[in-house]
Amino acid sequence: MKNYIIKRLLLIIPILLGITIITFSIIHLTPGGFTTVNLQMDIRTSPDSIARLKSLYGLDRPLHIQYLNWLKRFVFFDFGNSFLDGRPVLKKVAERLPATLLLNISALILEFFIAIIIGVTSALKRNSFYDKSMTVITFIGYSIPSFWLALILMLIFGVKLDLLPISGLKSVNFDFLSSGEKIIDILKHLVLPVFITAFGGLAYISRYVKTNMIETLSQQYIKASYAKGLSENIIIYKHALKNSLLPVITLLGLSLPGLIGGSFIFETIFAWPGMGRLAYESALNFDYPVIMGVVTMAAFLTLLGNLLADISYAFVDPRIRYR
Repeated sequence: MKNYIIKRLLLIIPILLGITIITFSIIHLTPGGFTTVNLQMDIRTSPDSIARLKSLYGLDRPLHIQYLNWLKRFVFFDFGNSFLDGRPVLKKVAERLPATLLLNISALILEFFIAIIIGVTSALKRNSFYDKSMTVITFIGYSIPSFWLALILMLIFGVKLDLLPISGLKSVNFDFLSSGEKIIDILKHLVLPVFITAFGGLAYISRYVKTNMIETLSQQYIKASYAKGLSENIIIYKHALKNSLLPVITLLGLSLPGLIGGSFIFETIFAWPGMGRLAYESALNFDYPVIMGVVTMAAFLTLLGNLLADISYAFVDPRIRYR
């Protein structure tokens, strides 16, 4: 196991390097650019000013030289400074990270908790009215465009009924609220974004759980457990469920990048002050250092999530060992 983990960690380096090369090339070859945006904002900007601006940020150098300079800083975990306000990228990321973690961790917990319950109960009540109803409901949620559903729920619960806030993490009067009222205020702001983020993933996660649960319940050791007289709860929740969690662990590992990258669409729609909105705003303004910072972190977490998912197999199923 130790050798396997070391090899996988070393393999992350060339993969991450390739991702940064591709990302760096794409964002710099995209039509427009940071200096073009500045020129459009002020038509009085002279060509000499544009040239000085390019020289200031090193944009007048060959693309491979720009990348090598970025890579030298990245080795020391320095993503540079934002073009827009000159602040360090890591500092801007650190400010947005708590909001993204709060949103996505809450959504992941809700999503997997409900999906596992639906998958297990559907497998136990296979082909029943409940199973068919859950299948229809979850696949409707999977088929409906998330951004459209978000706008509809904002219109109903935020505008028409005025029950829930529709933007931001806190209310305007947040600083004047008591401790209990602050918690309630944050929870109210979380309801719609968390629900929308979690709802779309219920279908495929619950189907994974259901399919594997059905397959596990048909195994000989499950039948032998029934023959020995073990209670149904012990057989289902101690033996069958544990062995049905392998695909869920894979999906959970692949969901980890969302904790950093966040959701571009949801965070933009709900004006959520997280990483996704930061990346979206940076892309619109061609803020190359911030874009590279967000993408690199998301890529690293993707690779790390895959590794953690593979390692978790051994803890869920003792039959799996890596040599």
